[in-house]
Amino acid sequence: MPTASGTDTQIQNLIDQALAGNPDAHAFLIEHAGDRLLRLTRKMFHGFPDLRRWEQTDDVFQNALIRLHRALSNTQIESVRHFFNLATVQIRRELLDLTKHHFGPHGDGANHHTDHVPNDDTGGTIPNLADRPTDPKGWFLFHEAIEKLSPEDQEIISLLFYEGLSHEDAGKVLGVSARTLKRRWAAVKLKMHEVLNDGQGQRQR
Repeated sequence: MPTASGTDTQIQNLIDQALAGNPDAHAFLIEHAGDRLLRLTRKMFHGFPDLRRWEQTDDVFQNALIRLHRALSNTQIESVRHFFNLATVQIRRELLDLTKHHFGPHGDGANHHTDHVPNDDTGGTIPNLADRPTDPKGWFLFHEAIEKLSPEDQEIISLLFYEGLSHEDAGKVLGVSARTLKRRWAAVKLKMHEVLNDGQGQRQR
């Protein structure tokens, strides 16, 4: 994710301090990266359209930060890219749990539909992805399926789908050409299609 090199340098310094055993480094790391994490949360929230009627970005953000802080205590982060990949996983899992809460059998949103968007939601758009679902249950299964992909494939989805980067910008993050990134993206979409179809087949048995 393209950012000022100075900011990335500061984040990397905090990661190095954590690796060196500084007990306060993780807290400072989350605080320093807060604005970027909030923007990431807002963009990912757009991938859960029906959930936005029931939750606010700030609440999702705060709960995701708690998850991230816990994850950092059990994960050895070595780079800025690794840190934000871990953050993406925690935000997605928070959104998945909220979806289960609201759209499960006893959820408030199970029998409601709305196009309402919270006033605090000023995030960007989400690019098209073939065969993506249009109902809350389908969206949940779609995002849950991402958890079954490899970390490398999840990162591509995070950059192109959740964050809405261009192939060129995402390629720069990953250190590959836009052409290579497009080829990987096509392969990831095929894997997602296979995972979703496999899941549907298992539920029908």
